[in-house]
Amino acid sequence: MLIRLGYAITYDLPQPTPMVLTLDIHDSRRIDIVIARELHGVPDTPMRQYRDAYDNTCTRLVGAPGLFTVRADAVVRDSGLPDPVVPDAQEIPVDALPDEVMVFLLGSRYCETDRLSQMAWDLFGATPPGWARVQAICDHVHRRIEFGYPHAFAMRTAAQALEEGRGVCRDFAHAAVALCRCMNIPARYCTGYLGDIGIPPVDAPMDFSAWFEVYLGGRWHTFDARHNTPRIGRVLIARGRDASDVAISNTFGPNLLHSFEVWTDQTDDPTLSPRAGF
Repeated sequence: MLIRLGYAITYDLPQPTPMVLTLDIHDSRRIDIVIARELHGVPDTPMRQYRDAYDNTCTRLVGAPGLFTVRADAVVRDSGLPDPVVPDAQEIPVDALPDEVMVFLLGSRYCETDRLSQMAWDLFGATPPGWARVQAICDHVHRRIEFGYPHAFAMRTAAQALEEGRGVCRDFAHAAVALCRCMNIPARYCTGYLGDIGIPPVDAPMDFSAWFEVYLGGRWHTFDARHNTPRIGRVLIARGRDASDVAISNTFGPNLLHSFEVWTDQTDDPTLSPRAGF
């Protein structure tokens, strides 16, 4: 299966503005890229890349004053299979976890494990450990939080999302990540593309999506508390402790978001046929 994906994001900048963008397709999926127009700016601007602490690709640039657009477009090959379900995946005792996953047990900016620990053990302490426990956490978060784009609030934490009972995909992910960590299950936040593939079309503008991964049975597994069902066509951009680690853009100066477009569509065309703005 082929997926056409990309974005065009325009900022209104009053002055030259340093930016860090985390928008490249993750290295784990770059082998699947059939063809791509890589990240570039309009007007053209020099860019350079580096790897962050979580091995995500980040791009540094200085946006030109006025309307400044960053764009990319690609066709990616995908298996067409839904997220794997591994019900016998087991938890690993904390003292036996690899050193590199320990950071994903700790509280973070949007996942305040100290506030949620007692509630998590009250809710899930009697749940069978492993995959069933993570699924129980997803079920709880899915029931507890109502999804709605008007509910978006960039400062909302996991505890606040559970208290308020509303949010967007990042809030579902933060809540589930925090509850898993409270139960001594390493969990990390993911951002990327997820189109309406294999489901009825959704009457809403396309956006980037958030989900999470947990470490069970010696490997990472994908879960999605918002949709709470295996989905087809996820394409990862970045992973981190929470959304603060994988913001699509950090701007170091005043700016306004002028326009924002994301596309993620199944296609039979392995070329980048003309698209508005390209």
